Parts: sequence; C-alpha cells; structure tokens
Amino acid sequence: MKLPAKSIAAAAFGALMMGTTPLTADNHSAPDPIAIVDAEAGRTARVAQELWELAELGYLETRSSGLMQAELEGEGFRIQTGIAEIPTAFVAEWGDGGPVIAILAEMDALPGINQSALATRDPIDGKGAGHACGHNLFGAGSLTAAIAIKEWLEATGTPGRIRLYGTPAEEGGSGKVYMTRAGMFDDVDVAIHWHADDENSAAARTSLANRSAKFRFSGVSAHAAGAPERGRSALDGAEAMNIMANMMHEHMPQDARMHYVITSGGNAPNVVPDFAEVFYYVRHPDPEGVEQIWERLENAARGAALGTGTEVEWEVIHGNNPLLVNETLARAMHENLEVVGGVIYTTAEREWAEEMQQSLGDVARPLSSASEIQPYSRSLGYGSTDVGDVSWATPTVGVRTATWVPGTSAHSWQAVAASGHSIGHKGAQVAAKSMALMAVNLFTNPELRAQARAEFDAARGENYFYRSLLGDRDPPLDYRQ
Repeated sequence: MKLPAKSIAAAAFGALMMGTTPLTADNHSAPDPIAIVDAEAGRTARVAQELWELAELGYLETRSSGLMQAELEGEGFRIQTGIAEIPTAFVAEWGDGGPVIAILAEMDALPGINQSALATRDPIDGKGAGHACGHNLFGAGSLTAAIAIKEWLEATGTPGRIRLYGTPAEEGGSGKVYMTRAGMFDDVDVAIHWHADDENSAAARTSLANRSAKFRFSGVSAHAAGAPERGRSALDGAEAMNIMANMMHEHMPQDARMHYVITSGGNAPNVVPDFAEVFYYVRHPDPEGVEQIWERLENAARGAALGTGTEVEWEVIHGNNPLLVNETLARAMHENLEVVGGVIYTTAEREWAEEMQQSLGDVARPLSSASEIQPYSRSLGYGSTDVGDVSWATPTVGVRTATWVPGTSAHSWQAVAASGHSIGHKGAQVAAKSMALMAVNLFTNPELRAQARAEFDAARGENYFYRSLLGDRDPPLDYRQ
C-alpha cells in the first residue's frame, strides 16, 4: 500500500521545522512513525476496549495495570512496579543512553456513571463506573505510541530511552503527584501526555491548581421524635458548613471554583445521624489562591461544628499544581498534529454520531470539526490534572484529540459511549501518531530539547522548590472503596 505524502514526511517534519537533519539513520530507509502506529491500530482498539470494559476506579486498577504491563513486557520493555508505594503504578522502559522521553498513561474510570457503546442513553445494569473521561483511550493510545517509538529507536539505532509511566487515580487521587514527589521524573528530559476530547488541539492550555478533602462530622444519635434534645446531628454540621461555603462563592476570585458532594448523611429520618461526610474540591489558577480559599473553608467547618454541637475532622485526599505550559514544545506538538490530521468518520460512524448529537442539543457542533485541527493558542483551562505536578518536574507537552462526538462534555454518558466506540479508538490513534512524531523530534533534535529546557528553567525560576498541595500524606489507596 502506498502511504500518503504527508505520512512519508512525518518522521522528518518536526526536525525540519527546526532546520536540522531529523534522523540518525539513512533518511530514505528510516521507518515512518505514522506507519508504525497505523500497523498497531488493532492493538490500540483491543486494549482500549478491554480497559473500557474493566472500568476500574482509582488505585483499584489491578487488571487494567496488569494488561498494559503485559503488552509492554511482550515488546521487550523493562517493567518496574509498585512505584511510589502505589500497587498499580508502573514504569516501562526500553533503550539505553541518550535522552529520556516519558509518555504518561492513565487508566482509571469514574464512579457513578456508566453507559453502553450505544448512541442513546443505555446504562449497563450493575456497572457502577465508566470511562467518562476517556482514560481507557489515554492508556491505550500512550501504549501504542511507546511501542511505536521503541520500534523506531531500534530500527534507526538512535540512542535514547522511551518510558511509559502507568499513572493511576488521576480522577481525584493524584497518582502522578506521589510519583513526582518520589522523584520518578527527575531524570526525564521531556514528558508527553494526551487526553480525550471533542476536538483536536495542541494549545498551550494551563489548568487550575486544586485540593480536595473529606470533612467528617461526628455527633450524637438519638430518636428524632422521642428524644430530639439528646441528639446532635452530624448532618446539621455538614449542612451548616455547606451553607457557609455557598456564601463564600460570592466572595471568591473570578477564576476560582469550589464544589462538593455529601457522601454520607445518615440512614433514616427518625434517627439523628451521628456521622456525616462531605467531599470538597477547591480550585484556583495559583496554588497560593487554593490555600487562601482552603483556610476559609476549614474555618467554615470549624464554625459549623461549633454551632451544631458536633465535632469535625478532615482528610486531604488529593492536591494538584497547575500545568506549567512550555510553548516551545506546544508549538512543535501543534505542527506534528497538523501533519497527522484529525479523525475521519466512516459512513456508519457518522450515522452513529448524528444519532448521539440529538442528545447534545444546542451544544452540538458540526461533525466535520472532528477532522479539523484547532488553531494554536495559549489559554486557561478550568479543569485540574495531576499532570500539573509532572510539568513542574520536567518540561511537559500535551495534545487533545477528537475521541468524542463534537459538543460532548467530559464526565458525561456520551463520553463513556464514544470512549467505547471506534470513534474513540480513532482519536487514540491520532494521539499516538502525534506523540510518536513528537518523540522523534526530541530524540533527534538537541536544539529543541535545549530550548524547551531553557524555557522551563526560566518559568520555574532560580530558587524553585517543589511542594505538593497534598502535603506528606501517603497515597489514599482506599479513597474509592
């Protein structure tokens, strides 16, 4: 089969834009990273679908982690498990000497949401979780990229090491923070990541720093009708805290976010609950902003306990620093994404997407946008990710691809459905190709690495000292149990 011209040129593209010779081997005989990823399309789809069906929660991804490790071990990668005292975290490495390029791979699902791969609402009975953020695609696409880069390194004889980091519990567990804190990225030259989305973009988008905690109120149980004066409702404490927190919203910075769920509030109305728990997230573009709002939230908890005659304690569950963008790398990734191109639907996929769009209403966008590449830009994103902490340890770059029907929001049943569909698998392939090309640029272009490092060092400053927003606590391995 004859490859398209842009595919043949892809391996050389990133280095050509920097004005250097891209490959250490003969340019005419060097393998094309895009062709290698294309040849692995079956593996991408198979691994993505297995992860989708498993839908394991944070720090409980035993089978998901094992599946990815087995695939990599079969390709000759050296596997190190139990990273940062997390049973499901691992590092898979291939190669020797040269630069160290890392690819991040997530795998955890979200609780409380599930859906089949149909384009209409169809929950799966008995399944309490789903890949509503596309981490099954994240893991599979990163795995394919790592294997493709390994094959390219081997074929060209280029010195260097490719590492895939299996990173658990991104959804509220901060797995990467513990890995960063343990020094796992200290010798990495550049880290590459990607994420599922409804569009294709390599924009330099920052994220919000955040911290979460479970606030636990303890009271005194009693018969709610027969002896109410003897009771002290823990639920009253939680609700009083929530009222004060909701009042805080009016007096928070414009870009801050705070939200909560009551995870425990009693079992029967006629029993004064002696235990209640509320789970809070606080977000702000700056870690100091998070800590300032956090202090006010803790005071609200203390005041709520005092006013209701209850006691309160809290456990910090996770905390992420904001993404430190690196525009040197982001612009290079954008160029690679343009070489790869977007997602092209088959007739059947278009019909499926059109059916799904009926549930999206006014937020639906033209299906043709899945094949387009968004213009390069720099912006603030209002989500949070533990990739942020990695980005303060080593220069980091990401890409997003159209794995979901245009207009789909993350953490929705529509995202679950597309993440288990061929549309999602195609988006993972676009990501794998873009990451593979980016890695080739980095392995073969020392000037690109040096420029990225110089920007990184300048952004952190001379006296930078890493500090996580979750303190010195151990990984909360039971936070989803």
